[in-house]
Amino acid sequence: MTHSLWLFSLLLSSATACDRCVHQSKAAYFSSDSPLSSGACGYGSLASSLGGGSLAAGVSSLYKQGAGCGACFQIRCKDPKLCSSRGTKVTLTDLNRNNQTDFVLSSRAFMAMANQGMARDVLKLGIVNVEYKRIPCEYKNQNLAVRVEESSQKPHYLAIKLLYQGGQTEVVAIDVAQVGSSNWSFMSRNYGAVWDTSRVPDGALQFRFVVTSGYDGKWIWAKSVLPADWKTGVVYDSGVQITDIAQEGCSPCDDGSWK
Repeated sequence: MTHSLWLFSLLLSSATACDRCVHQSKAAYFSSDSPLSSGACGYGSLASSLGGGSLAAGVSSLYKQGAGCGACFQIRCKDPKLCSSRGTKVTLTDLNRNNQTDFVLSSRAFMAMANQGMARDVLKLGIVNVEYKRIPCEYKNQNLAVRVEESSQKPHYLAIKLLYQGGQTEVVAIDVAQVGSSNWSFMSRNYGAVWDTSRVPDGALQFRFVVTSGYDGKWIWAKSVLPADWKTGVVYDSGVQITDIAQEGCSPCDDGSWK
């Protein structure tokens, strides 16, 4: 019980941003997608399968020490002569360590902000003024998935990566147990979207996730995820999908509205 209370305390303390507000900033782009694929979230080659492959690096307030990995945003540049009002949708896969812009986008995402025929003109600017908001991630017909990392060593160490997290939430804690057991062991965030534990239960494994939901948090229970003979490098279907939308208890937005 003490551990659960600590988890929810952590959850509430992490909800510091008003995600439903529209924010004003700048965005730049990478000429190659490689930095975003090999970025701080640890998605690697799987990054291109997230959110249609339009990727972004976000500043620390968006990266949230890894909790922001996989979050989805709608971004549009503010020059109506060059850019469309719909903007582009991106998935956060890396940490942007340059505080001059809130985002560094893939070139594909950067050009997608442009009006028809203006993509190259937008690209030439290099940095543009933007407004953005967080939006729910949608993975139709795709459950939350768990990838067993190559660093895992049965039975002493397990590292997993979360993929295809839907909704507009953050996973702030994970527990693991043998299927059918109530003896849960907590996992720790190693980095980015990767969680690990040195207390690996025997047999097939179940997981439960604490996610931000509404103004509080909730448990999501994946009752049978990893088989007893789980293998590294394999992606396993959790059998559940997260569709919740978190609502932070913040003051009314004062930095613009999305029209």
